[in-house]
Amino acid sequence: MISAAAVLIGTAAFAFADEQGDAEPHCDGSTYEIVECLKGQVAQWDKRLNAAYQQALKDAVSPQQAEQLRKAQRLWVQFRDANCLYYDLGEGTIARIETGYCSKDLTKARALELEAKTEKH
Repeated sequence: MISAAAVLIGTAAFAFADEQGDAEPHCDGSTYEIVECLKGQVAQWDKRLNAAYQQALKDAVSPQQAEQLRKAQRLWVQFRDANCLYYDLGEGTIARIETGYCSKDLTKARALELEAKTEKH
């Protein structure tokens, strides 16, 4: 009975998170399957990031603020790519998985950062 209640609570929490757009499927399986799953998650977070970035540009209070966001975003992309390349240069197939998580985690963090900024307006 307790395990049934735990399953119901877990299911409800997952459903709520999914409604909020925060749930991500767990990537598992072969290296190829994990990498492909992570690529899909990166693509979804990248779409959210681009939408939040465009909104932040629109919300800029001055041309100087918009230009600074453009500069920061270009530098952020360079940082993300360079940082994740560190993992990609590792040994073995785990390097591909670590690279995927790096890209997903950093893209997600930046998307959430910009979304939080645009929600204040």
